[in-house]
Amino acid sequence: MAGATVKIPMQCRISDRLGSLSPLIFGVLEEGDESLENSCNSGKSSDYGGVNDINIDDNSNDGDTNVNVEEDKGFWESKDQLLQTILIRSSAIETQIRQATKEAVRELKLAGADCGCPKLVAADGCQNCLRREICGRLRLAGYNCAISKSKWRSSPDIPSGEHTFLEVMDNSNPKREVRVIIELNFRAEFEMARGNEEYNRLITRLPEVFVGKADRLRALIKILCSAAKKCMRDKKMHMGPWRKHKYMQAKWFGSCTSTTSTVIWPGELSGQLPKPRASMLTFDFVEILPVLHRTAVQVV
Repeated sequence: MAGATVKIPMQCRISDRLGSLSPLIFGVLEEGDESLENSCNSGKSSDYGGVNDINIDDNSNDGDTNVNVEEDKGFWESKDQLLQTILIRSSAIETQIRQATKEAVRELKLAGADCGCPKLVAADGCQNCLRREICGRLRLAGYNCAISKSKWRSSPDIPSGEHTFLEVMDNSNPKREVRVIIELNFRAEFEMARGNEEYNRLITRLPEVFVGKADRLRALIKILCSAAKKCMRDKKMHMGPWRKHKYMQAKWFGSCTSTTSTVIWPGELSGQLPKPRASMLTFDFVEILPVLHRTAVQVV
């Protein structure tokens, strides 16, 4: 019905998507030591303490699954140590963007902003609004933030798909541009309903909100996909193509298009929908002009 007011259900509030604002939302990333970045970047920039030695062949047949108990234990311990080592490292720019993102999340939580979708589209709609709100706040804070969407075609190994996330391009270093990826639902990207105890323990170490450089994310993906493959093999279950290393890589490193909110309506960052503009064809000037008093004149 024209002119009707659409009430957004309480379950569609953006604040409901933020969860708890405890430091755990950003995981151990909050404890990052910038001094570790030097050792992180020593040698090959993408080599995070032996991550490059992990061999992931999505199509390989591993044959005998009767692995020695000690070897099995050693596998999960090594993955746990590598994961924690990568998460605890943080460069200066990553720390700055992480703090700005945390502040944006805190402001949205306090504001209790409503979902700005024209109609209810469940969690995905709220996630879109949340990305837009945080992107706008980061841009106001001076960061070159954009909403990026990656798309990839199907291949014999993986199906086609697309994924949306935030990224910041930092040009403070004249020698090279730094890409920092912000994933607001990072932990859920790797959760498995039938994961074993060891795999689920790795997932609990992941932050809900990931803020980090591209090479750091690549290293995490390699560890987690290797662990997922081991988990499925031990449970003698088929590993879905959407969990393969190539598919997970494509989510953040596929062919991307970026957009920014160039128009910010008054009140948009506070979660309020912009008021509809009235057409000049139906505009009532009587409501804004003062009452004019005139003396009646009789015409003879």
